[in-house]
Amino acid sequence: MNIAVAQSGGPTCAINASLVGVFSEALKEPKIDAIFGSVNGIEGIIENHLIDLKAFINTNDDMELLRQTPSTVLGSCRYKLPDYKEDEETYKKIVKTMKQRRIGAFFYIGGNDSMDTVDKLSAYFAEKKIDIKVIGIPKTIDNDLCVTDHTPGFGSAAKYVAATMHEIVRDSSVYSIPSVTIVEVMGRHAGWLTASSAVLHALGESAPHLVYVPEAEFSLDKFMNDVRNQMAKHKAVIVAVSEGMEVPDGVQSGVVDNFGHKYLSGIGKYLEEQVREQIGCKVRSIELNVMQRCSSHLCSRTDIDESEAVGAAGVRCALAGNTGKMMAFRRVKDMPYTVVIEAADSSLIANKEKFLPREYINSAGNNITDAVMSYFMPLIQGELNIRMNMGIPMHFTLHESVLK
Repeated sequence: MNIAVAQSGGPTCAINASLVGVFSEALKEPKIDAIFGSVNGIEGIIENHLIDLKAFINTNDDMELLRQTPSTVLGSCRYKLPDYKEDEETYKKIVKTMKQRRIGAFFYIGGNDSMDTVDKLSAYFAEKKIDIKVIGIPKTIDNDLCVTDHTPGFGSAAKYVAATMHEIVRDSSVYSIPSVTIVEVMGRHAGWLTASSAVLHALGESAPHLVYVPEAEFSLDKFMNDVRNQMAKHKAVIVAVSEGMEVPDGVQSGVVDNFGHKYLSGIGKYLEEQVREQIGCKVRSIELNVMQRCSSHLCSRTDIDESEAVGAAGVRCALAGNTGKMMAFRRVKDMPYTVVIEAADSSLIANKEKFLPREYINSAGNNITDAVMSYFMPLIQGELNIRMNMGIPMHFTLHESVLK
């Protein structure tokens, strides 16, 4: 049989490592012939826009380069499959493509919205008695997938956030005048990535002095009091805030994607303006934005290695006869760090979110407790030996004409 693999949702440092895992494991299996890559996620299956990955990934060097390349080499999408009982035409197009290409297994690398696609497709195939296995490979910097201990992509993003915060601390400490620096970190409803900035506390840093996550109640009055209290203790106050914090109407655009998720940003600038108006000190806001997703030059080796391993495990899972599953990490130990990869029903993950536990948030709701350190620390460990060209990290890319 042939197989197909696609990537979906927001980019990460590790999503191509999972693609390498699927590809390299499939190469070992005599029963697998062609390995197709679907361009722009499930849209490529619907439109029959697939490429033969063996024609582009020719050597171990190609795989190593792809492994260190951030973002989605096959392109991505945020396409929401309709309910097949209400609109079956899209599913018929998918089946037509897969039968034409003799595809016996489909691997979808993505987050909770992508697992919605895995769940719907596997259910449809089961009802129609179509023997095509559908397996989800997790990824998201938000770390908000249920069942799994953590998600590929999160460790590298967390490492970038903490390292960048460390550099901001150094930068803000050089002047004698009081200052406030507000760092806006990605995270729609879950504060995992914002909380990762607090790993600096394990290095002996007092910063970030304040950390605000969506799981804790937030008010502007309380925020201003928190800032004033910290300014009485520190010359330069550093604040980490999740982009998903509740703010007044109009601060954020209100635009939503196909899954109803708002495009978020603006909380950092809003709080900067409030501090300037109410306190009057030197203040700036920094929005880390897309850099925290794709900064592969500072990726976590643990993250990359696990991302490749979970892709390979997905292939083995499908060949064992499973479908409608997502591969998940179960943590066995913090020290020494040990995880195992298991299969979980996609229905337990699709369209659901895992939130930062309350024990990781202090009683005041404005910082992160030390209890989180044993969870975060193993995920950010290790560095890749990044291949460079004229001082710049090299990336594996497909020609634009291939992706059209």
